[in-house]
Amino acid sequence: MIRVLLVDDQTLVRQGIRSLLGLAEDVEVVAEAEDGMTALAAVREHAPDVVLLDLRMPRHDGIWALEALRESGDATPVLVLTTFDDDELVLRALRAGARGYLLKDVTLDQLTGAVRVLAGGGTLVQPSITDQLLRAVRSGVADPADGDGAPPQELTDRELEVLRLVAAGYSNREIAHALFLAEGTVKNHVSTVLLKLGTRDRTRAVLRALHLGVLG
Repeated sequence: MIRVLLVDDQTLVRQGIRSLLGLAEDVEVVAEAEDGMTALAAVREHAPDVVLLDLRMPRHDGIWALEALRESGDATPVLVLTTFDDDELVLRALRAGARGYLLKDVTLDQLTGAVRVLAGGGTLVQPSITDQLLRAVRSGVADPADGDGAPPQELTDRELEVLRLVAAGYSNREIAHALFLAEGTVKNHVSTVLLKLGTRDRTRAVLRALHLGVLG
């Protein structure tokens, strides 16, 4: 069972999401919080597998909560679930440690799927948001601000192939099928790409690669 902490300042929204998640046999909402401060306390008390976090909340908002969790060394994966798709807000959340980002207009299947991905150690950003971020980076409107500022290590032709498919939203399994590779081999290539680009996850890797001109 995947244990979820639900953080949103609107009681009706929390009740609705709790009811929806209750339809999934492998997901359980173990606690709720109405702002960043109460979210931190709930994480410590309930040790959830995944935190579903709204960004715009009174007093201590979602960005504050993400930064506080990161500073405390807490590695609980956080899935941002919000109505806002502002480029800079998305980037701030990712920089602060969010492992996933979805808008509240997603379906129940998309939401539960994202919860499972994060609980399994993965990352997930809604494709429409990823596309928007990529356009912003290409146009110079948004700066991914990741990596240590040093030039990336050169990628091999195979690593570039994998990175291009990651940028297109392919999963490791889909990349393996497209390139006729074992899924474990693809996972190793992705890890190497992240290391060479100095990033922590797939979304940041794609954003930095575009910013540096690696993907053209």
